[in-house]
Amino acid sequence: MLWVKVLHILFVIAWFAGLFYLPRLYVNLAQAADPTTYDTLLGMARRLYRFMTPLAILALAFGLYLWLGYGLGRGQGWMHVKLLLVLLLIVYHLACRHYLQAFARRANAHAHRFYRFFNEIPVLILLLVLVLVVVKPF
Repeated sequence: MLWVKVLHILFVIAWFAGLFYLPRLYVNLAQAADPTTYDTLLGMARRLYRFMTPLAILALAFGLYLWLGYGLGRGQGWMHVKLLLVLLLIVYHLACRHYLQAFARRANAHAHRFYRFFNEIPVLILLLVLVLVVVKPF
């Protein structure tokens, strides 16, 4: 079970690396005036999203295996909140896809400042999850 935990943590870290970088690409895309730069950034964003989606699936799969195997969280409030935050992270990942598709259609509706704030959401979720897992406040 410890190897599963190692794999879960590894894939969570890798997924978060993508979640931290992709919105930063969106900031640059929203500011790009040159079509060549735009196309380069769009290609980078597409490849990153394609790469990070399997990482997310693996992180979630190993996490589910741990949750079912250890029986963690049954009757523990911190785990229920953590699972809610994981659900929010999945929604965030899907929102990244939505914005990527808008950039691909050249139909972005947001300024670069929006993506700067959007970029901070996974940082806050990660902080909350870490507090819940380490401190187990309730």
